[in-house]
Amino acid sequence: MILRPKPSPRHYATLGGAPSTAPMATVPAWLRRAIPDAQSLASKDVEDVALTAGAAIGALDAVVRRQGRWAGAWRQRLALTAAAVTARQAGRVEDESALRDAVLLTRPGDFLSVGPAGSMLLAWRRLAGTPAEKLLTETSIGAVLDDLGLRRDDEVVSDLADDLRQLSAGIGMVGMLTGVFTAAERYGFARVFGCWLADALLAQRLGWAHAVPLLGAEAALGASARPRRSAAGSAATGIETNPERAKSLLAAQARAALRAIDLSAELERRADRLLAVAPKLRAKAADAVVDKLLSDDAIVASEKISGMSDRGLRRLFDRLVELGAVRELSGRSTFRIYGL
Repeated sequence: MILRPKPSPRHYATLGGAPSTAPMATVPAWLRRAIPDAQSLASKDVEDVALTAGAAIGALDAVVRRQGRWAGAWRQRLALTAAAVTARQAGRVEDESALRDAVLLTRPGDFLSVGPAGSMLLAWRRLAGTPAEKLLTETSIGAVLDDLGLRRDDEVVSDLADDLRQLSAGIGMVGMLTGVFTAAERYGFARVFGCWLADALLAQRLGWAHAVPLLGAEAALGASARPRRSAAGSAATGIETNPERAKSLLAAQARAALRAIDLSAELERRADRLLAVAPKLRAKAADAVVDKLLSDDAIVASEKISGMSDRGLRRLFDRLVELGAVRELSGRSTFRIYGL
């Protein structure tokens, strides 16, 4: 292992600081109880479900605005879960581990070899990693449709982008959520694309720097309830008059928000452990490895990191596992993958 002088405490204050002293995200018990399940949803009014969803999104907003050092890993872990559900709904057999392998074990720039399921993961990673303000451009929309294997036409993409701008401009949160699925279906796109668009619109509406993958992981989303537009409704916004579908979408968004909050608390604990042991690391470029672990779902053991040899990186990962700061995620003796 390459040695270097012991870093000063000030260096690690810049790297990550001491473990966070801010309270981890918690969800009030009343909010968990308030989210209706499939059986109780029919007895609820749209307004009641909307209030519950708003409370859940409010709690999630507080997590996002904390801007935790682990937020990149959090969003990408949620993207992986969304991709696994997307692949399963498409009739594919790849689980989270297989999807992670498809992307991480592919040579940089050779994304044509990740396969159809791997491309689905790239779509969700794009949502989690692209600045929110750039997600709904025509270029971005077209790229996501390619990743999801959906047929696209440049004129359709342009029209859809116009519709989405109208949805984000002057409509309530409920209308925006239901309207985005109506817009996607109007152009013949699959429900998964509506989920992607809804997450992007939510991030833009709330002023988040990056979107949080939420609805893609919801396997049951009321897909059987087809949208109906009011005769007086805008063709562009496509506001729903189907209350059952609106309630289903709102409940799904609330469940997804709580699931994301729970994962943030788990990853924050793991990130705090990593930052606590960081001063013990003596390998050159260890700070870059720590940054990478905090900003992404996982790192392959052969990752090219400036200033770090392959052998040095493997020894550093062994040390981090020994200290309980990271986990080996593949379960293999070769082609190992590490993450929080």
